Amino acid sequence: MADISRRNALILGGVGIGGVAIGGTGFVVNQQSGRPQASEGSRGVALVQPTEMRSTNGMLTVALESSPQQVSIAGRTVRALSYNGGVPGPTLRLRAGDTLNVNLRNGLTDPSNLHVHGLHVSPENNGDNMFVMVDPGGSFDYQYKLPANHPPGVYWYHPHHHGYVADQVFGGLYGAIIVEDPEEIPATRERVVVISDMTFDSSGTISAATEMEKMSGREGELVLVNGQLSPALSASPGERERWRVINACTSRYLRLRLDGQQLTLLSIDSGRFESPRDVDEIVLAPGNRADLLVTALAGSSTLRALRYNRGASGGMMGARTTSSADVALATFAVAGTDTAAFTAVPEQLAPRDLRSAAVTARRELRFAMGMGGGMGGGMMSATINDRTFDATHVDTTVQFNSIEEWTLTNTSTLDHPLHLHVWPMQIIEQNGRPVDSAIWQDVVNIPARSIVRVRIAFDDFSGRTVYHCHILDHEDAGMMGIIQAI
Repeated sequence: MADISRRNALILGGVGIGGVAIGGTGFVVNQQSGRPQASEGSRGVALVQPTEMRSTNGMLTVALESSPQQVSIAGRTVRALSYNGGVPGPTLRLRAGDTLNVNLRNGLTDPSNLHVHGLHVSPENNGDNMFVMVDPGGSFDYQYKLPANHPPGVYWYHPHHHGYVADQVFGGLYGAIIVEDPEEIPATRERVVVISDMTFDSSGTISAATEMEKMSGREGELVLVNGQLSPALSASPGERERWRVINACTSRYLRLRLDGQQLTLLSIDSGRFESPRDVDEIVLAPGNRADLLVTALAGSSTLRALRYNRGASGGMMGARTTSSADVALATFAVAGTDTAAFTAVPEQLAPRDLRSAAVTARRELRFAMGMGGGMGGGMMSATINDRTFDATHVDTTVQFNSIEEWTLTNTSTLDHPLHLHVWPMQIIEQNGRPVDSAIWQDVVNIPARSIVRVRIAFDDFSGRTVYHCHILDHEDAGMMGIIQAI
């Protein structure tokens, strides 16, 4: 295995099987944590694809209802949060230039809204507007107009009302968005692979996070693929599959391996590479996505998420290293008659490169964590530039159609993945070392006690939106700022 530095690494979490059955839930008790988890019998079922909705004639109109539902998770009926009765919600397929209309009905007991993560669309009015609040029982009509040159790739949607984001995503509210390629890349089949994690209590409902779990960022004890525990995939030798992989975990990093198979990476987030890259493993911070080709080789393989240490949480509650044991996510069995080899993946347009561009402004964002506020100063503090989120305060004002360079400084002992809405970021430098190619992401990991430098082109849209840590417990604790392009 190639040596992977912590700045690229991923985390995974898994738990052993064994214990006493919980009446009526089909779960067993994990003897280390004392919490229920799915039984062995729920493993090995064929991977099921989410319901799919596809645009026609440049338009896709969708009704989404978020609500608590009795759903099948890891082979058992439990009570989780759901879009349209499924976990994940339906996959939305679009093309550049399309218009996506979404009627969101909030069937939750808390306020909510909708974020189309990674899409380059307007943040104003009924676009990707983070300041819309949909009350319980209410609804809102969103409209997202994709530019004609919108990058192809895999995106996703989830709630984004401050203070409720982690609970609602951890509860099951997420779904995939695919923006199709203008020229199809030949493949035998395509799979949407939404990886998430959950923890259930003894009644089969989502467990609340403890203060310690919020401090480090909660990780569920069940790590799921499309809501399934260790599902089975199969192919014939020589077949080429396209996997659209989404890290929909609230806090968990995913360092993914599928040993014994040929992996070719097309892009991370919306950052399509000019030439596909053969890889052994892929690192996805929370919110990252991968567009991946898997060329099947005879034999049986296991998709795994390997250990990743994302730092140590501390303070008054005591220091704790935040890492998880390796976990098997899915099995991939390849057998049968060889199929004809596929042609090479066509070269893509070279990505835009801002490394030699004139910079309009430079600024620094400093990410910090500690204890402070509340009774006796015992509440978690998660700040950017020494401030917690304030919906009435614009933290950063940028000039429309400008290019800025941001220095992202992490002073804390935990990694923080920065997500900027609307505008992707080009990574320029990591820990003092220049990046030697054009790498574009909308979630950029900033390892503990490190510095990352990015450049951003504030093109196409003006308006007000946010940037934040995509460890969603940290976002809800205040590690988020408002940015306005004028």
